Amino acid sequence: MKRGLFVTFEGIEGCGKSTQVQLTSAWLAGRCIRHTVTREPGGTDVGTQIRKILLSENTAVLQPVSELLLYLADRFQNIVEVIRPALDAGEIVLCDRYHDSTVAYQGYGRGIPVQWIENIWLGSNAALVPDITILLDLDPQIGLQRSLEKLRARGLDESRFEKEALEFHIRVREGFLALARLDAKRFTIIDASLPIEKNHESIIQILSNSL
Repeated sequence: MKRGLFVTFEGIEGCGKSTQVQLTSAWLAGRCIRHTVTREPGGTDVGTQIRKILLSENTAVLQPVSELLLYLADRFQNIVEVIRPALDAGEIVLCDRYHDSTVAYQGYGRGIPVQWIENIWLGSNAALVPDITILLDLDPQIGLQRSLEKLRARGLDESRFEKEALEFHIRVREGFLALARLDAKRFTIIDASLPIEKNHESIIQILSNSL
């Protein structure tokens, strides 16, 4: 059986990637195309527990290296339990955040050496590289406002990163853009300030070219 297609959605807080994952999933389902949707952190039962630690305001004291290792633990669990089995079954996998987020947030944002992060990642037997990465790019000030409004509306305790200084989110955005420049074949940058439906159409065109 042919290996499936691995598609990741990346971007800063409030860029709309989760919405685009949902819209893409609905588009695939409407065409009876087998696919799996997952997210990081929280794509597995173990990951759900890790997500609570990583995103809660109550864990603001979490150290950068501890944060990094928890994200990697969540990812390895997700790959083994969800991503790799779905790809091996020939499905399309849509993942809301993946390894590029770790490099952008913990590397560029927190200042952990990127090469150290990559050594751990590539030294594992689990590492998988996406086939397509959609980067929804947005001004951090706009993204943070959007994200905080959404969290308040849903009553979610997941605002630990939103409480970081604007300078942190600017570094994260710069990290994503730097990664996109380094791997232009895999990345497609989408202007997240444009209407949701317009971005959805762009993403569907990208996927259609690969199906």
